[in-house]
Amino acid sequence: MSETESHPSVVLPSGSPQTSAQSGQSRRRNRFSRPTRPPRKKTPAAAIRKATAASALGNATEWYDYGVYAVATAYITQNFFPGEGGMLLTLATFAISFLVRPIGGLVWGPLGDRIGRKGILALTILMMSGATFLIGVLPTFEQVGVLAPVLLIVLRMVQGFSTGGEYGGAATYMSEYAPDRRRGFLGSFLEFGTLGGFALGTAIMLLLELILSPEQMSSWGWRLPFLLAAPMGLIGFYLRSKLDDTPVYEEMNGSPDVGASAGAPTAPAASAASAGSTTADGAPASETPAPPSLPALFREHWKPMLVMTGLVISVNVVNYTLLSYMPTYLEQQIGLPAAAGLMVILIGEVAMMALMPWAGGLSDKHGRKPSWFFSLGGLILLAIPMFMLMGMNFGLAILGFAVLGLLYIPQLSTITATFPAMFPTQARFSGFAITYNIATSIFGGTAALVNEWGIGVTGDVQFPAYYMMAACTVGLVCAWFMRETAGASLRGSEVPGSIGSAVVPGSPAETALEEGRQPEQRTMDEAQMLTLAAEARQAAATGAGGVARHEGHRAAEATDPDEDRRISTPAG
Repeated sequence: MSETESHPSVVLPSGSPQTSAQSGQSRRRNRFSRPTRPPRKKTPAAAIRKATAASALGNATEWYDYGVYAVATAYITQNFFPGEGGMLLTLATFAISFLVRPIGGLVWGPLGDRIGRKGILALTILMMSGATFLIGVLPTFEQVGVLAPVLLIVLRMVQGFSTGGEYGGAATYMSEYAPDRRRGFLGSFLEFGTLGGFALGTAIMLLLELILSPEQMSSWGWRLPFLLAAPMGLIGFYLRSKLDDTPVYEEMNGSPDVGASAGAPTAPAASAASAGSTTADGAPASETPAPPSLPALFREHWKPMLVMTGLVISVNVVNYTLLSYMPTYLEQQIGLPAAAGLMVILIGEVAMMALMPWAGGLSDKHGRKPSWFFSLGGLILLAIPMFMLMGMNFGLAILGFAVLGLLYIPQLSTITATFPAMFPTQARFSGFAITYNIATSIFGGTAALVNEWGIGVTGDVQFPAYYMMAACTVGLVCAWFMRETAGASLRGSEVPGSIGSAVVPGSPAETALEEGRQPEQRTMDEAQMLTLAAEARQAAATGAGGVARHEGHRAAEATDPDEDRRISTPAG
């Protein structure tokens, strides 16, 4: 896609089709945005598939543990917290790992912005799978007394610390690898991995419930799913260790792999070089923004962090109510047999996985914000009726859970495309990881505990529905203040979807900008918006925006007509 309408100094050949068909129309339309241009080095479709698969598998390994722990709460209570109040202690231990996640985000996030995405991802998956495996070999309370729950809590904290970098890193990595026009579709495979991990843990526990006796399950059968985390983690580590860092990160930091000469300096080296040195983008090295310090991150990006916090509250309360607490709820509050409760969850998770890529692709076409509004509004309206259905019988329990799960999909499928796009490249990993993990630690891991406590205090088994509705109301308010970023470029140092930023022509992000519907535009007049747009274009033209002009590029984007087909799945 051409940027001639943004940069008049780029001259097209007189025979270019854009000089007649696009030139006048684009100049009239693109007042508050500019079209994206192709990267200096096009990312092969095979590399995109490989990055997508490795990210999804790692995420599946991470959430496999959470799924196993959620459906094994009865056995964990028997072996580590026997006696009165044991179930609450088990759920509190589940929640405690979330309290450590912000620490992980504070450590891994800034590291990911400084040293790269892929190294952090390789390390966190080893920590996560290793801690999960060790839970499977822990001695019980009967064998070593109070040391058993202490060791369990320590391992859950290790899991929480590693997860603080795993999820934010995987989402950032995948979003930066995906083409701008396909970020929703490809990003949905990360959450496909999330549900795959949950579903695999549920399926294995269900299988063991059917083939082993209750005595065998209580004695040693519950350990088997935890032990399987070791080979899953090693496979994920192998795949991730073979990956390159994302093209967006390498371009931002002057990697020679994105089209610079072999002697081009990296960002740290360039900053120490002479004032005349340049990055791989052609931008002056002094203009390549460094990752912000923690105080600067909160000072400069507090608005998107606040908006994202509200969205994460809705995501996590719904997620952990449906996927983590529901087995306990169906068994203890509704009275379904354990195997029947697991079957309800498994059927719902498989249905959600089937629709995940479709919902992600739909957000590429119609936008992230409509997806979130539909999901949040639907859950607010139908939470109570669906919980009432689940309390009637097994068949209606499946229906009620499936409806709630499918309403949740438009949120879940677009997390990877939505949250990283709230931050510029130099602050993306840290901004995502810190914000997501702080909000998740408070409202995610505690969801099961709050629901169990709320039912106990009020005596109302509909309490989880009320809690979900309250969280979705918060999310609905914050979605109003969220930028539309479907089709916005993640390259460079500018905030995706902001005034004057690069967007895919015809995308929801371009439409939102040109119609003045982005949050900051609501408080500006036309002259102010035009001024900001002109400043952003000038910054991009000179390289100060992180992605400079490349004089040798063709004006039109090199779009492979088979690209969508070739990267339509993460495998292969």
